[in-house]
Amino acid sequence: MIGLRRKMGVNMVSQDTECVEMDMEPKPIHIPVMGQEVIRFLAPQPNSCIVDFTVGLGGHALSILKHMGPKGRLIAVDRDKESLNMARENLRDFSQQCEFVHDDFRHIEKIFERLSLRQMDGMLLDLGISSYQLEKPERGFSFNSEGPLDMRMDQESFISAFDLVNTLSEREIASILRNFGEERWHNRIAHFLIERRAQKPIASTKDLSETVLKAVPSRFKYQRLHPATRTFQAIRIAVNRELEALEVFLSKFLEYLKVDGRICVIAFHSLEDRIVKKEFRNLAREGRIQLLTKKPLSARNEEILNNPRARSAKLRAAQRLR
Repeated sequence: MIGLRRKMGVNMVSQDTECVEMDMEPKPIHIPVMGQEVIRFLAPQPNSCIVDFTVGLGGHALSILKHMGPKGRLIAVDRDKESLNMARENLRDFSQQCEFVHDDFRHIEKIFERLSLRQMDGMLLDLGISSYQLEKPERGFSFNSEGPLDMRMDQESFISAFDLVNTLSEREIASILRNFGEERWHNRIAHFLIERRAQKPIASTKDLSETVLKAVPSRFKYQRLHPATRTFQAIRIAVNRELEALEVFLSKFLEYLKVDGRICVIAFHSLEDRIVKKEFRNLAREGRIQLLTKKPLSARNEEILNNPRARSAKLRAAQRLR
């Protein structure tokens, strides 16, 4: 659908990658969502080997490493090179036990082949976008601050949010908003975007947010969610092909998990959770895994009070049987 269409202005965000690597100050490790639950169900043991496929800034990874002891091994994967470099710094005290890999978790077979790995004791997949990414205006993920319309997790990838919003047809945009954002006003928003870009390209998060606000009927603008929330979510998912990546990963992961090994997946919206639920249930019916969480776990009220991001988190866990 997207093809290789590209417009001027796409590379507005990726100019500082090398500077980040060379002159990056350590950042505090963020508090990982549902950290206690991850440790409980992943159950890292001394000397085990676990892969965190979305290491982010290393919050979950740090806790896992502490439970594995000095002979445990962690494979830290992330498609966001900037986050991966920060995780490397935040986990520097455990550097001898860690392997850092810049890649997309959908490429699980290539990752294992590159590192000469066979099977792991545990796997973690945290599908949320980090507060650090949201708070950087130049990444273009948030409508709360103005920045270029980017939204790429991997800034070396080709297609950005700018591309989608400024090149896709009205029908294609509406389809993305409906399928990936479950946006009620998908047709209206798509139409307004087409009209706006006919005047000049939609180049910033502010441009996109303002256009959505104009498209949504007045009586629906004052809900709990900001009117642009679902649009930004949908476009981000499309840019990074997030649901496709999750489906590909879930079709492959069991081959690389040891018998009795465990996997935890944290989803942040119903589309992701539905995919995980379906695949886990299919594998359970086949007798290949045991569901450790028959229903998804939600964050504790205490955690939500301290970290509102945890409100939408859903954790599912399973253990390989054969």
